[in-house]
Amino acid sequence: MALTGIEIFKKLPKTNCGECGVPTCLAFAMKLAAGQAELSACPYVSEEAKAALEEASAPPIRPLAIGPGDKALKIGGETVMFRHEKRFVNPTGIAVLISDKMSEAEVDLRLQKLNELKFERVGLTLQADLVAVKSETGDAAKFEALAKKAKEKLDGKGLVLMSENPQILGPAAKACADRKPLLYAATKANADALAALAKEISAPLAVKGGNLDELTELTTKLTGAGLKDLVLDSGARTPAKILEDQIVIRRAALLKKFRPLGFPTITFPCEMTTDPMKETLLASMLVAKYGGIVVLADIEGHTLFPLLLERMNIFTDPQRPMATTQGIYEIGGPNENSPVLITSNFSLTYFIVSGEIEGSRIPSWLLVKDTEGLSVMTAWAAGKFGADAIAPFVKKCGIADKVKHRKLIIPGYAAVISGELEEELPDWKISIGPREAGHIPAYLKMWKAEKK
Repeated sequence: MALTGIEIFKKLPKTNCGECGVPTCLAFAMKLAAGQAELSACPYVSEEAKAALEEASAPPIRPLAIGPGDKALKIGGETVMFRHEKRFVNPTGIAVLISDKMSEAEVDLRLQKLNELKFERVGLTLQADLVAVKSETGDAAKFEALAKKAKEKLDGKGLVLMSENPQILGPAAKACADRKPLLYAATKANADALAALAKEISAPLAVKGGNLDELTELTTKLTGAGLKDLVLDSGARTPAKILEDQIVIRRAALLKKFRPLGFPTITFPCEMTTDPMKETLLASMLVAKYGGIVVLADIEGHTLFPLLLERMNIFTDPQRPMATTQGIYEIGGPNENSPVLITSNFSLTYFIVSGEIEGSRIPSWLLVKDTEGLSVMTAWAAGKFGADAIAPFVKKCGIADKVKHRKLIIPGYAAVISGELEEELPDWKISIGPREAGHIPAYLKMWKAEKK
């Protein structure tokens, strides 16, 4: 049972130092009880108190990792029902299904797509995360061989090994133990055997129930046996029921602090439809509400990319704009005579501006100034894109060593700072560029013509 704020307060040092970011220990205790703070934020809490407060300070949905080392997929760890309350923590894992019933060519194709389908977006590489290896033939040797093949072919991606028969699952699990696979799935019939296997190879274990009551009984039994890293499957295979179960599990864990359901979930759109587009639609629903892993029958670029974009948007911090690293960006192979433009480091601004520069086919230097992820207008209003901020960056970034000329193009929305910037950078001529990024190609062509 989770502790109340007052119970937590009694175990805190009561220094009211404020170093945790909260003015008083009582306020910190209340935040801890609500899952809005972490115990590690208190620098003076004793080891004895840490042990006593472990349950209260732990996320209501237990975090766990599938896969090896730094490449492991992290799921769980969530603390809120809705993204705007704080943020969602660990993005939904996207898995692709292969089966020992498939032909070798089909297996190879799916593994190849899993490795090769990658998309660059706002400085991030987006791709699927896992392969789900399913036993359908009942042949332990064949299943083990398929699991080994997936392990060898995939570049560090995690594995979900799927069989409810311990005799079939065991050899494959042990062969892939170094990859820390997710074992699927413990049921009423095999819970003891799969619990022993999961302990033996230190792997997370998926738990499948016929309904939420049965699922609760199983997780209570398994946690009592010492297993902590569990993943939940409520058994629902219709859109309405799976959505209902996902919401009930999340609410029970977060709002009721109900520990038996305080684990991430695994869902199977691949078992709900044979229509690839409908499967993608169901997966998109489960990324939003609240699947820890979604397993797809197959992936194609036109179905995977929208899911990856949705996941990226949902699992970014709504209070923290996405930002590009400050620095000098070369677009189109610029030389010492190429134009120099400057903009803010709001990711959307950077990618729109750089895209228009690239589309102009005029090689250019783009200076990206750190504005804490704010757009040009917002950054200017906040004092982060003014002459006093831009001038030191231009002087120190090294662009003067890369070009012969001293001409800097600033965004049209920042035209008001041009005079001040010329005073701060007396060796540079400040030109006012277009207000809209779409006009950059025409502007650069005019710049090039004037230069000639």
